[in-house]
Amino acid sequence: MYYPRLRDLREDNDLKQKEIAAVLGIDQRVYSNYETGKREIPTRFVVALADYYNTSTDYILGRTNIITPFPPSAAASR
Repeated sequence: MYYPRLRDLREDNDLKQKEIAAVLGIDQRVYSNYETGKREIPTRFVVALADYYNTSTDYILGRTNIITPFPPSAAASR
């Protein structure tokens, strides 16, 4: 599945694929495959990128156009 916001967020923050791959602890070629939709990005990386970019996983996945993250729930803070 292709998620164009992966590339948009990276470019909006003036980052290279190699830099984001380092944040995730993976090879740049693997990250490139996620950006182009050649490989499906694992949930743990979507969550890590949402935290890194201070947005929501729903924004990255294209389920909302609201870039700001959701407030943490009470259950998540326990």
